[in-house]
Amino acid sequence: MDLLYLLSWACIVFTLGMFSTGLVDLKKMQTSKSTDNIQFLPFLTTCANNLGWLYYGMLKTDQTLIVVNLIGALLQALYIVVYFKYTKQKRKILFQIVAIGAVVTSAGVYFMLFLPPGDIQLNQLGLVCSMATVGVYMSPLADLMAIVQSGNVQCLSFPLTVATFLTSTSWFFYGLQLNDYYILVPNLPGILTSVIRFYLFWRFAHISPPYKSMQI
Repeated sequence: MDLLYLLSWACIVFTLGMFSTGLVDLKKMQTSKSTDNIQFLPFLTTCANNLGWLYYGMLKTDQTLIVVNLIGALLQALYIVVYFKYTKQKRKILFQIVAIGAVVTSAGVYFMLFLPPGDIQLNQLGLVCSMATVGVYMSPLADLMAIVQSGNVQCLSFPLTVATFLTSTSWFFYGLQLNDYYILVPNLPGILTSVIRFYLFWRFAHISPPYKSMQI
């Protein structure tokens, strides 16, 4: 087996494992019939990010990107539907869904109709997807700073941290093998934030339990 083939499978397995951590929240919502202490925006933004990378994978005819992000988008859509079913703030959630949906639709129309097929279309889409992924990985930094100050890591999920580290690392090396910096670069923040979380678990393990539920 060549290295690219092994990295492709590593990306698929680790990424789908990371996406599947949302099943914990799904079970919690179905059991409690509520969405208390469960964040909605991560489901929505991850779904939008999946759709962007799915389109990028289709343009590149990259089966790894297509498989991972198609399944990822379907999983996030499932989480969104279940969250909407049990939330008491349906109007607010519906507004967020429509807003993000409008952004994704507008972006899709722009890339499909206003850009010529080829390198320009691929490069601009890759840049947008990369920036979105960096934003997803960097968004917890404020929460991590609060944890440093409080010394309480109960809101961190150790399994999710491991999954994020393995996922980011596998995609980093996959992008390196393909010489695709749109895949390679945005996964560096994922590795960095995961290492920071590992340090926080080690640093504050004697103060609080390793994790409570999947929050960050």
